[in-house]
Amino acid sequence: MTGQTAPARRVTKQRVALETELARHDDFRTAQEIHTCLGDHGESVSLATVYRVLQQMGEAGEVDVMRMPDGEAGYRRCAVEHHHHHLVCRRCGATEEVEAPEVEAWAASVASRFGFSQVGHTVELSGLCARCSLLDAAERS
Repeated sequence: MTGQTAPARRVTKQRVALETELARHDDFRTAQEIHTCLGDHGESVSLATVYRVLQQMGEAGEVDVMRMPDGEAGYRRCAVEHHHHHLVCRRCGATEEVEAPEVEAWAASVASRFGFSQVGHTVELSGLCARCSLLDAAERS
């Protein structure tokens, strides 16, 4: 597909509703959670459409996609539009966007060493945020 541009996506009522819903939250949420919220806001969008549009948005780089602790994909519209990574709290889902030039240099070096080009990567870091670390320590006391 070199030299070809991706076809323009139709702007549908369902897509606009989904984009509006994504803008309401800053955490990663599953397609089913987003579908439920759409219904709560009076939007009639099928779950299949939610999955399809989220997949399209992920492929186009319009949303970040992250594997959640239960294995399902989580989606979120990020505040920055360039390549970055996330540090996510396993307990509450709080997310920090992380610049990681060291990771970028490492990925480029590994790709070069094996003769690969046009390499992409995803780095997911998870742990407990400061608030949840305090709660965890208090629960163990």
